[in-house]
Amino acid sequence: MSASLVPARRRGLADEVADRVRDAIFDGGYAPGGQLREVELAEALGVSRGPVREALLKLEREGLVRSEWHRGATVTTLSAEDVAELDSLRAALEHLAVELVVERAGEDALAAIDAVVRRMDRAADEHEMVRCDLEFHDAVYAAAGHRRLLEAWCAIRSQVHLFLLTRIGVATDGYLAGIPAEHRELAAALRARDRETVLALFAEHRRQAFEILSGRTD
Repeated sequence: MSASLVPARRRGLADEVADRVRDAIFDGGYAPGGQLREVELAEALGVSRGPVREALLKLEREGLVRSEWHRGATVTTLSAEDVAELDSLRAALEHLAVELVVERAGEDALAAIDAVVRRMDRAADEHEMVRCDLEFHDAVYAAAGHRRLLEAWCAIRSQVHLFLLTRIGVATDGYLAGIPAEHRELAAALRARDRETVLALFAEHRRQAFEILSGRTD
C-alpha cells in the first residue's frame, strides 16, 4: 500500500500575489534592494500574510527576492558575480537557440519574432521596452523548437528581466531609440539564416548590456 498523501492545498491566491509583486518589481515599483514587508504587502493586496509569505518564497526561487534573517525579504540586487554568471549562461543557451532557429524555424515562428520587433516601436517607456526585449527572446526560444531549451530559458527569465532592469537603472541614454533598430537587425539576420552574422549580432547585443553593468568602457 502506498504511503498516505497530504491533502493538496489551493495555491491560487499565493500565485496571484506573486504575479502582482513580480509585476510591481518589473514596473519599477520596487527597485533592487527594496524592502518587501509582509504586513505592508498583505494590507495593499487585501490578503492575509500567509499567501504573501508563500508568494515571496516563490519569487525567491525565481531569483527575484532574497531573504536574510536580519533584513527580511528584499528585491535581489545583482552582484558582479551574478551579472557574470547570468551573462555566460544566457550566452550558452542563446547560442544553441539561434543555431536551431537558423536551421529549422518556419515562417510562422519568424513572423512571431517580427511582430515583437514592431511592438518595440510603440513602447512608451524603458520598462515596457524591457518587457518587449524579453518577449523577443521568448519568441526566439519558441522558434528553436527545443522544449528543454525553452524550459531552461524560462528558469532564468525573471533573473534576466532583473538584469535588464538593472541595466536601465545604470544608463538609459539612447535605450528607447536604439533597441528597436538593434532587434530589427537581429530579426533580419535570423530570416536570412546567416549563422555567423546572427551569432555575432546576438553576442554584441549581450555584450553591450554586460559592459554597462560591469562598468567597462572598452
